[in-house]
Amino acid sequence: MSKQEIHPKDYRYVVFSDEAAGFSFLTKSTAKSSETTKWKDGNEYPLVKIQISSASHPFFTGEEKIIDTEGRVDRFKARAEKAKKMKEALENKAKKAAKEAEKKIAKENSKIEK
Repeated sequence: MSKQEIHPKDYRYVVFSDEAAGFSFLTKSTAKSSETTKWKDGNEYPLVKIQISSASHPFFTGEEKIIDTEGRVDRFKARAEKAKKMKEALENKAKKAAKEAEKKIAKENSKIEK
């Protein structure tokens, strides 16, 4: 005794293709697709193109390559570089202020000694 209307009607076989790695696999899914492809068994199935899969993901491949389609890594590096420059500028400003204070103290000490 099971409920008839709770399962999706478009649950079917779909080919997922990782174009970067040249890897495809066939599985059941409800993913929408307007493209189709012929699979190894000779049948035609809906095709869903994916950017990353187990064949290209660094965790599964053991490689540390960066796949950045939205520029997140570049933006992060730019922010890190900007923060580094600001830190260096603040350090230089603090050193300059410390030298000025030393000169002022030395000048006052030389007046006292006279």
